[in-house]
Amino acid sequence: MSCTIFNNVEQLPPDALFGIKQRLSQDPRPVKVDLGIGAYRDDSGKPWVLPSVREAEEVIRQDPGYNHEYLGISGLTALIQGAAKVLFGEDSAALAEGRVVSTQSLSGTGALHVAARFISKFCGDKVVYLSDPTWANHNAIFETMGLKTATYPYWDAASKSLNLEGYLEAIKTAPKGSVFVLHACAHNPTGLDPDQSQWTSILDAIIEREHIVLFDSAYQGFASGDLDRDAFAVRLGLQKLADVSPVIVCQSFAKNVGMYGERAGCFHLVLPRQDASVDTSAIKSAVLSQLNKITRSELSNPPAYGAKIVATVLNTPRLTEQWHKDMVTMSSRIIKMRHALRDHLAKLNTPGNWDHIVNQTGMFSYTGLRPEMVKRLEEEHAVYLVSSGRASIAGLNSGNVEYVAKAINEVVTHFGGAKL
Repeated sequence: MSCTIFNNVEQLPPDALFGIKQRLSQDPRPVKVDLGIGAYRDDSGKPWVLPSVREAEEVIRQDPGYNHEYLGISGLTALIQGAAKVLFGEDSAALAEGRVVSTQSLSGTGALHVAARFISKFCGDKVVYLSDPTWANHNAIFETMGLKTATYPYWDAASKSLNLEGYLEAIKTAPKGSVFVLHACAHNPTGLDPDQSQWTSILDAIIEREHIVLFDSAYQGFASGDLDRDAFAVRLGLQKLADVSPVIVCQSFAKNVGMYGERAGCFHLVLPRQDASVDTSAIKSAVLSQLNKITRSELSNPPAYGAKIVATVLNTPRLTEQWHKDMVTMSSRIIKMRHALRDHLAKLNTPGNWDHIVNQTGMFSYTGLRPEMVKRLEEEHAVYLVSSGRASIAGLNSGNVEYVAKAINEVVTHFGGAKL
C-alpha cells in the first residue's frame, strides 16, 4: 500500500551541536553557559553585528537600484572577485594568470558540498583524507556524495600538540593522488594550527605524492585579526602547487563577517599552470559550466542579500578598513578569554596543565576534558560543550569565565584529578 511507504523511515539522532542548543534553551537554571555552537558573542554574551556590516546594510538600502532580483547562477561578481582577492592576495600569481575559477556558495558548508559533488563526478575513485579529529560535518558532506573517506593523525592527546610525524606519514602512505582536506587556519575542533615551517613540510610531502589539496577556509582574519597571516597556508599552497596540481578552496564569511544566517561563501578551483599548447580559458569555461549545473540543479541561484553585504564590505575602502578593525575586536576578545580561563584554572590549582588553551587559536579549544567530564559539567553546572571536550571560547565573557573555571575545577577534581 502506498499509504505506508514511508512508515519505516529510520529515526536519526539529533544533530549533536544543535541538540546542545536545544537542551540549553530548555534548562531552567538561572546561570548557564553555552560553549557549544560556534558563533561569536560580545562580552555581554549577545550576538554582535559588525559595525562594518551595519554600515554596509545602510549603503545597500540607500541604493536607488536596490532590489531582490535573482543573481546569476555563478553568484554576485563583486563578491566572487573580492573574496578571491582577500583569500589569495592582491598580488596573487594565480589571479594574474587567470587560473582561478570561482562561484558563490551557501557559505563554507555549501562550498564543501560543491567540492564533494565535483570530486565525485570527475574523480570519484579518490580517497578523501580528513584530520583526526575534524569538523563533524566534513564526514557527512563527503560520504553523502558517495566518496570514501579516511583520516590522518592530527591531535596528540598526550602532549596536546600537533602529531606532525603521524600527519606526514599518512600523507606519504596514502594512495597517490588522494584528496587531503586541510584547515587553512584555526583548526576546528582543536584550535591547533601547524606553524609556518610545519606547513612547508606538509605541503612538500603532498607534492611528493601528487595529492590534491582542498583548503577549508572558515576563519580568515577571525583567528588572528590579520587576513594575510591567516591566509599563509593557502597562499603557500598555491605557490608550491602552481606547477603540480589543482587546489580547491572553500571559503566562508560566516565567522569573519558575522554572516552566520545569511550563508555567504565561495568555492574556488585554482588550476595549475598548463603547457603552452593547452587552452586554459577553455578549461575554465568547462569547469564553470559544471559548477553552474550543480548550483542550478540544487538552488537555482545563490542568495543575494548576504552576498551584497559582504561585497559592499570588501569593495568599499572605508568599510574594508572598519572590517579589519572588527576582526581585531573579535579575535582580541577571544584571545583575552583564553588567557582568563587558563589563569583562573591555574589560580584554582586545577589538576593538569592548561597552557594548551592559550596556545591554540581561533574560536575553539580542544580542552582535553573527557565525555564523562563534559556530561557532569552540563548536569551539575549548566556549562554546555561538545562531548569531545571542544569548547567555543566565544561563549566566554568577563561575567562567566570564572564560573566556568570553577565548574571545570570541580569536575576534574571530582574525577580524582585524572590525567586529561
